[in-house]
Amino acid sequence: MSSLTNKQIVLGVTGGIAAYKSAEIIRRLQDRGATVRVVMTRAAQEFITPLTMQALSGNPVHVDLLDTEAEMGMGHIELARWADLIIVAPASANFIARLASGRSDDLLGAICLATQAPIAIAPAMNQGMWHNQSTQENLTTLQERGVVQFGPAAGSQACGDVGLGRMLEPGEIVELAAKQFQSGLLAGKRVVITAGPTREPLDPVRYLSNHSSGKMGYAVAEAAMEAGARVLLITGPTNLRPPERVEVKQVTTAEEMYQASLAALDDCDVFIASAAVADYRPRQAAEQKLKKGTQETMTIELVKNPDIVSAVAAASPKPFTVGFSAETEKLLEHARDKLQRKGLDLIVANDVSDTSIGFNSEDNAATLIWAEGESALTKRSKRQLARDLTGHIAGMLAGR
Repeated sequence: MSSLTNKQIVLGVTGGIAAYKSAEIIRRLQDRGATVRVVMTRAAQEFITPLTMQALSGNPVHVDLLDTEAEMGMGHIELARWADLIIVAPASANFIARLASGRSDDLLGAICLATQAPIAIAPAMNQGMWHNQSTQENLTTLQERGVVQFGPAAGSQACGDVGLGRMLEPGEIVELAAKQFQSGLLAGKRVVITAGPTREPLDPVRYLSNHSSGKMGYAVAEAAMEAGARVLLITGPTNLRPPERVEVKQVTTAEEMYQASLAALDDCDVFIASAAVADYRPRQAAEQKLKKGTQETMTIELVKNPDIVSAVAAASPKPFTVGFSAETEKLLEHARDKLQRKGLDLIVANDVSDTSIGFNSEDNAATLIWAEGESALTKRSKRQLARDLTGHIAGMLAGR
């Protein structure tokens, strides 16, 4: 599997003759399994048409800062959250200067300011503009802020000059893009992740469950794999396709998830309990379908399910143990209590009363809490939040 499989890439195109190469970048990203959405500046449209980019990407091209077709007209926020990576190719000297100064007076600049995703620029300009002190200072500023630079290359330029400033070839840009998802932060680690809901049978056709889609846990599994870990995903029933290069164990009930989790501890460095496990199950499932009788009420006796993450945290040797706390009130209070009571190393607290995040949504927001502190992760895609979480876990492991 390519490290770009299923990745969501925003390709920003700015004004410059190298804009014609952006068309090939789209095709090469798609060949590697990525979905591409294109954002063009006004100057870029003088070199290549939005219609060309739309035909190649299969998605509408975005050009306006305020988009009446977007939810609430805030297209820049939607694209900023959607992106796993933003690539600006070509990145003109003008765009680099505006990005370094924090300008957001066009759509591409606003997306770059609003996103939590990594940003990469592929500079393309005349060699004199490249060597200019202002350009070099702007590039230094962006590098200090974490913006990744792809190139440039040296060679003949459209103006007839020879020197640094040529945009890298599309194939080189796509290879560098793929490497942005291969951090190696968890290289050599064995990570076990639980995901999705559990189902506790009432009878052969009914069960108790919850609204978990499994999207967060699957995103964490993908992020851990990209960070170099060997990953086991223990998943309840979902409609999701598991990430490739991840070992998968399918379970249904909380008891099955409990047994699978304990069985995986012999070779486990990090355990991440993102599954929404049912707290209780019927004491006894009916052998036949329960029929509706004449009575107005029905009483079903429930018994407590095993606490998976507590059992893992109590194991010896104990893996680095991460829990999730989905709450509808007193978020931080409940999460910190769970962290201490269950002996966890880290807990991810999120407010599931907000329907725009959490269960079934593509986005999430969370607060990471550990014994010495906490860190708030504002609303972003679940895939980006998963990468931020794995990066934090790697940092805590390195500090041990």
